[in-house]
Amino acid sequence: MEASQDISRLLEIMAALRQPETGCPWDIVQTFETIKPYTIEEAYEVADAIERQDPDDLCEELGDLLLQVVFHARIAEEAGQFSFGDVVEAITRKMIRRHPHVFARSDADTPEAVKAQWDKIKQEEKAERVARRAARGLAADPDNGYLGSVQRSFPALTEALKLQERAAKVGFDWSEAAPILDKIEEEIGELREALAENRPEKVKDELGDLIFALVNIGRHVGAEPEQALRGTNTKFRNRFRYIEMELEANDENLRDADLERMEELWQAAKVIERQIG
Repeated sequence: MEASQDISRLLEIMAALRQPETGCPWDIVQTFETIKPYTIEEAYEVADAIERQDPDDLCEELGDLLLQVVFHARIAEEAGQFSFGDVVEAITRKMIRRHPHVFARSDADTPEAVKAQWDKIKQEEKAERVARRAARGLAADPDNGYLGSVQRSFPALTEALKLQERAAKVGFDWSEAAPILDKIEEEIGELREALAENRPEKVKDELGDLIFALVNIGRHVGAEPEQALRGTNTKFRNRFRYIEMELEANDENLRDADLERMEELWQAAKVIERQIG
């Protein structure tokens, strides 16, 4: 079997891997649940390639992510649930429906109008989904209420952001960023108290409140929290790598260096960043 640009070849490969008698022992035993972590991981690797501006890696990582879609679809097809073709049909139908300003007649001619139109269509789709679930004897909505549309499966920072954005649409929001800083200071005070009382569960609870407030300030000032934190992670990686390289250059190593020595090099890395930036 040879490589191909035709999606049908990828479907053939996955079918062969899942063939009970002749397929791959690892692939054969996988389920939705067992490959779910890999699906999430591949999505993050796509994001990483984008941030590194590496088109070669991006091409490869998009392929890995596509493989996850094909894998899930194959498992579903074997169970008689749906096929890859059904997945493609569903998303093409959705995109055509959500873009009447492109594929049909619509007055939406600004980004704002398109967004409002998109939200309206999504609400219509949700109502239809509830009806379909009811017809199958399932609960109308697995997570009822106004915030039910925010998926619990999101990373926690993203879920917090989307919960806040959703609540803001009905006016449950700060009017400006400044009061949120006061809220952050309040949460820091409560975290200090929990730490002083040596109450682990209370510490966890207060830490969550603090992070939620930090997400809120980020939303108000246009700093997407997930990306902001990823930027800080990259900065931490770079500074720590500088410490490691400087220690090696001086015949030292991380395990033997004390905190004072590493802090000295950390500050040196920050100076270099400022000079470059």
